[in-house]
Amino acid sequence: MGNMIQSALSDSTFRTTDANGGNVRRIVNDFSIQVATVNGSGSQTANNVLMRSIFQMGVPVSGKNIFPSNIAGLPTWFTIRANKDGYIARKKEIDILIAMNPETIEEDIKGLQPGAVAIYNSDLKFTVNRNDLTYYPIPFNKLVQEGCPNAEIRKLVVNMIYVGVASELFKIEYAEVEKALLKQFKSKQKAIELNLGAVKIGIDYVRKNIVKKDPYYVERMNKTAGKIIIEGNASAALGAMFAGCTVFSWYPITPSSSLGEALTEYFKKYRTDKTTGKATYAVVQAEDELAAIGMALGAGWAGARSMTATSGPGISLMAEFAGLGYYAEVPAVIYDVQRVGPSTGLPTRTAQGDILEVAFLSHGDTKHIMLFPATVEECYTMTFDAFNLAERFQTPVFVMSDLDLGMNNWMSAPFNYINKPLDRGKVLTV
Repeated sequence: MGNMIQSALSDSTFRTTDANGGNVRRIVNDFSIQVATVNGSGSQTANNVLMRSIFQMGVPVSGKNIFPSNIAGLPTWFTIRANKDGYIARKKEIDILIAMNPETIEEDIKGLQPGAVAIYNSDLKFTVNRNDLTYYPIPFNKLVQEGCPNAEIRKLVVNMIYVGVASELFKIEYAEVEKALLKQFKSKQKAIELNLGAVKIGIDYVRKNIVKKDPYYVERMNKTAGKIIIEGNASAALGAMFAGCTVFSWYPITPSSSLGEALTEYFKKYRTDKTTGKATYAVVQAEDELAAIGMALGAGWAGARSMTATSGPGISLMAEFAGLGYYAEVPAVIYDVQRVGPSTGLPTRTAQGDILEVAFLSHGDTKHIMLFPATVEECYTMTFDAFNLAERFQTPVFVMSDLDLGMNNWMSAPFNYINKPLDRGKVLTV
């Protein structure tokens, strides 16, 4: 009997009793949160803080962003999947909705499964009438006006209020929220104080005004000890660093731009001469993708380890130079973060449609070397390997990633230090 009780208590889903004596199904560390906002509202920072807070409590998580192909103003959804057993791929069903967008609130609420939770801005109007959901209306606009005197930044700060609301409702430890926020803002003390204040406003409002009616809880586990959260593009940038890359030429294009941004920051930190303060690297933002691969091949011809990053439309423009590199036997690494269609289509959705094009990219009988990472760790190791292969075989080498792997947050074991020697192939010496 004792073993049976212990087994029931250790399960993440069990029943408890509410104030009226009714059974309530208590669900612990197994849910999906969707935050519905607009692009350019600064919500990504708040979403990362919320996700990392859960991760720091030892619960496996992932964070996936669905965003539009514009600068600001269109709908954006960020999904946090938390699961005690490590199942963290995005799932269709949403258990907890945080609705901040007036344009999508109707459809967002319609799409919830029975028993789900809707936290929403009480100023938003919607006509959906469902009695199978748990609603938590929050006066976000009023709260941010009271807590943030600067009207210009209220649209940014309000996001941290929903972090506070969610942390209190679902029992995410405040110490972990604070730790995640400090990691996000680093040494920006004013931003830290302002955003922590917003989190506390959300927590305080829930404590004073909300009676918890939903079954979802976060409880501390030990499933993320020693794990990291990282994007595939940042992992690839690390691999390039370890491989000895010193030249990066690129033209920004979603979803590969964050790779260039990450690599540039790593270069500044690790490729700057500590004595002279001079850069021992070159980052060149070219006028287009054609110029970018041309610069990478020129650097490879001169003996540098060089790289460019792009997506499908850029690959199309690189065809002629890819053939030149192949036939002239010039090494370079081309990192393709694949997406759907051209810029007028769906460039912020993931795809793997460049494979056949890249395999024979050129105007002749080419058969390019291609690497296919499936995890963030492989983004790291395969990028390193690509440089060795490029110089061993004296040819352009393509690494084929995609938006989902490249731009989203993935949980991983820490990467191992790469002890492989740099394989420069056949090198002439004086």
